[in-house]
Amino acid sequence: MQPIQCYFSGHSMPLRNGAAMSKINEVIKRSGAKVPFTPERITNAIYRAAIAVGGRDRAQAEDLSKQVVALLEANTPTGTIPTIEQIQDLVEKVLIENGHARVAKAYILYRDERARQRDRRNNGELLPSSNIPWSKIWSVLDWSVDHGVNSVALLNEKIRSGGINDVVTSAEAAYNEDVENAANMVLERKDEVRMVFVAGPSSSGKTTTTIKLGEKLAQAGLKLVTLNVDHYFHDLEMHPKDQFGDYDFETPQALNMPLINTHLARMFAGEEVRIPFYDFRTGKSFPDHTPMKLEKNEIILIDSLHGLYPEMTMDIPAEMKFKLYIEPLLQLKDSHGKYVRWTDIRLIRRMLRDSAHRAYDPEQTLLHWHYVRDSELRHIIPFINTCDTIVSSAMPYEMPLYKHKLAAQFANWVQKFEGDPLREDAYTRAARVNQLFQELEAIPDDSIVPPNSVIREFIGGGIYKY
Repeated sequence: MQPIQCYFSGHSMPLRNGAAMSKINEVIKRSGAKVPFTPERITNAIYRAAIAVGGRDRAQAEDLSKQVVALLEANTPTGTIPTIEQIQDLVEKVLIENGHARVAKAYILYRDERARQRDRRNNGELLPSSNIPWSKIWSVLDWSVDHGVNSVALLNEKIRSGGINDVVTSAEAAYNEDVENAANMVLERKDEVRMVFVAGPSSSGKTTTTIKLGEKLAQAGLKLVTLNVDHYFHDLEMHPKDQFGDYDFETPQALNMPLINTHLARMFAGEEVRIPFYDFRTGKSFPDHTPMKLEKNEIILIDSLHGLYPEMTMDIPAEMKFKLYIEPLLQLKDSHGKYVRWTDIRLIRRMLRDSAHRAYDPEQTLLHWHYVRDSELRHIIPFINTCDTIVSSAMPYEMPLYKHKLAAQFANWVQKFEGDPLREDAYTRAARVNQLFQELEAIPDDSIVPPNSVIREFIGGGIYKY
């Protein structure tokens, strides 16, 4: 990977205590809200753009951020509060004038993409229609209607009448049928497929699905080896973080994508490679750590957020890859005629998993979720139409289970973040889930969840080790 210095060649200005300081105290957001001006956000924006083109020198990003702050101070009249747009214009100016054309292009493209996303939201369009798996969604909706769980009112009636166990049995069977169909598709191509990806956004159920798919393929006689791409994370200090100290692990640039691609290509050529080891306790990567070689009759099975991202396997022929995309495609409508958001289901799943396995408070997960969603919209959703099959991991009974576990906290978050311009995203999500929870009947008993269910990946108590 080319170092960032190749793109940062301009003169820098000295920093005070390692970061840009400013006489400006506030900035006006697009919503009109006034928020504290944090120069570190400019540094992070520049650093992210640099990462997109292969650079990872944060000190250079800090130098350029200092120049932006100096220009902002010089061009902002006393008593005037600058806007977000004015600051972004100055970032582009500083990058271009210092000769960092590639970084500037990445920054401009990201800025334009965010603008188009806002326009789509304002027009009521959440995703480009070409990225929506309509056929699968209609199939799930049809199933929900047939089983009488397509609305909150109908689901509540199932819970009150004692019919929820039948819903559990039918929903689990539908999910397992999806996985079995995927396994059969791989088997139909077993003479050419060498790599199976289980891809999808955070907390979609990739790990359980990978295990189940692997079991079915192994039963059919295929020899499988797994590659944990999490060991390809860059050192923690090379990740961008925000003014709250929260690191962004969700972007594909958090992983050494070129090295993953190179290792896969070499293994398919019969070579042995040495996989890095990433120590999550220290945030350090140890290269050339674990030897790995692929035999001619073996298939690599990979569970990854970014399994559909082209750069990960750009040198692998398409016919050698099988890509499964997973998402909880729940079709459940509330009393206002709005469908439950899949991203809210996954947010709650991750809260429960992070709390149980990563010592993360659920509030930390909520405050981090804007990174998760931003990366999904940019790096995962656009590639759905490249997958070979889609599996829905949604269980109609899961939200009532989650209400019992988290309803009180969501109600508290609504009160805590209301009116806070720095936490608009957290408030919006908390308010939406809180409203849904107010309508839903709660299910306090986890025993209805089968021990091999995908839901056990998040609430614990299952038969699989994660």
